[in-house]
Amino acid sequence: MIQSYKQKHELAAHYDAILIGSGIGSLATAVCLSKEGKRVLVLERHYTAGGYTHVFKRRGYEWDVGIHYIGEMGRERGVLKQLFDYITDAELKWADMGEVYDRIVIGENTYDFPKGVQNFKDQMKGYFPEEADAIDKYVDLVFEASRASREFYAEKAMPNYIKWAVSNKMRKAYLKFASRTTLDVLQELTSNEQLIKVLTGQYGDYGLPPSKSSFAMHASVAKHYFHGGFFPVGGSSQIADNVAPILERSGSMILTNAEVEEIIVENGKATGVKMADGKNIHADLIVSGTGIINTYTKLLPSELVRKHKMDEHLQKVKPSAAHVCLYIGLNGTPQELKLPKANYWIYPSDLNHDASIERFQKDIDTEFPVVYISFPSAKDPSWSERYPNKSTVDIITVMPYEIFQEWEDTKWKKRGDGYEALKEKFAQRLLEVLYEKEPQLRGKVDYYELSTPVSTKHFMNYAQGELYGIDHDPERYEQKFLQPRTEIKNLYLTGQDIVTAGVGGALFAGFITASAILKKNIIEKIMKEVLSGQIS
Repeated sequence: MIQSYKQKHELAAHYDAILIGSGIGSLATAVCLSKEGKRVLVLERHYTAGGYTHVFKRRGYEWDVGIHYIGEMGRERGVLKQLFDYITDAELKWADMGEVYDRIVIGENTYDFPKGVQNFKDQMKGYFPEEADAIDKYVDLVFEASRASREFYAEKAMPNYIKWAVSNKMRKAYLKFASRTTLDVLQELTSNEQLIKVLTGQYGDYGLPPSKSSFAMHASVAKHYFHGGFFPVGGSSQIADNVAPILERSGSMILTNAEVEEIIVENGKATGVKMADGKNIHADLIVSGTGIINTYTKLLPSELVRKHKMDEHLQKVKPSAAHVCLYIGLNGTPQELKLPKANYWIYPSDLNHDASIERFQKDIDTEFPVVYISFPSAKDPSWSERYPNKSTVDIITVMPYEIFQEWEDTKWKKRGDGYEALKEKFAQRLLEVLYEKEPQLRGKVDYYELSTPVSTKHFMNYAQGELYGIDHDPERYEQKFLQPRTEIKNLYLTGQDIVTAGVGGALFAGFITASAILKKNIIEKIMKEVLSGQIS
């Protein structure tokens, strides 16, 4: 059971590890440590656990905040599937989204992304027959980048006394891809701008358009979905719900409504945390899953940050994109409303992705540069049992934080008429995009609610409402400090800043952090057990 800090509970005097934040990175680290006999405490400042894997409920509906689809879950012996199985004891089940997982819509043209590598290549060649060679080379590069990533991320978990000898060699192959932009790489393959626009049609999954994103990040996302999209049965809250009892078996726990004010550092070592209510809790080591910017600017004494030159690290990274999300509740079942399982990625026809972003940043009344539409109730086979005669839709677009910045210091749900009017303006525009693609939904909307960058700031504690931690530009991958260990002894980092954006990246980060702490390769251990038949 996930317990509340505000209720009576039995806290130990000391823990082997305290994890700040309950996102998937923290949860994965916690399970790995607990399964190795460690007693851990996970502290979550909000009333619900899970970070971007939590759900929220309104007016008889439920929405998943961060998980809209996950790749690789159909590959039973695939690494990502086994990692999810490891942290949930294989209790978390996944529903296949079907043959098409994404639809890239550019003006009047729709391009389907089908499940299966060969199917994907064949479909793209059907749309762009003259670009067959470029498409083959593109897919080959995606897989080449993926193979090169293994040593790059394994290096992050290695002890410092080994890194000095092997670090550059282990990072070199991946940096060939990571140090270049997605646009640079694709323009070497083709001059067909429409093909480039289609192949980068999932850029919203990492938040940077092609001229700014690292090709390594793009390749990671593209490969991730080559084998289809999947959705957690019962919703993404099933992750934390399945993790909690596993932790409890080792005397560990997740506490909600438990805000950490500061990491306690004594004699150069992290020794505990000071809670917002003044209580101190001690542990042998501290793991922050709140992001590198939050950790260094909000949780550590400023004099320590300057002493260890951590403030210089922050000058080398940038916050990722902010967004708005329209959560919609509909009258009717997904079947009655003919909701698709595939996602829409909708783009303007007149400009490329970068130019569309630039236009919108200058004038928010112009066409949205990207609109992502997801139909979670259609993806989850258990939905109608839990919510009869109801359906949900999520619609997301990028949004400069500055548009809502004037309300950043106001209270949630009490931000004033001007804020509500601006929200309503964007909500109506996004609804019209939905009706254009699914006209049968007009008149079926029962409830809607728009979250803004200041909503994200409130719930996720990101200073500019950023969705993906720090930006995934080429410069990011050059920074060796983006690793689990910090300059402060016994203080570790986890989450998407350590690996890459999204739930899958943050999950990997949890295992990398645990491997660094335990001084053993947990992922390698799990996969060896899978191959030897110890794990089914």
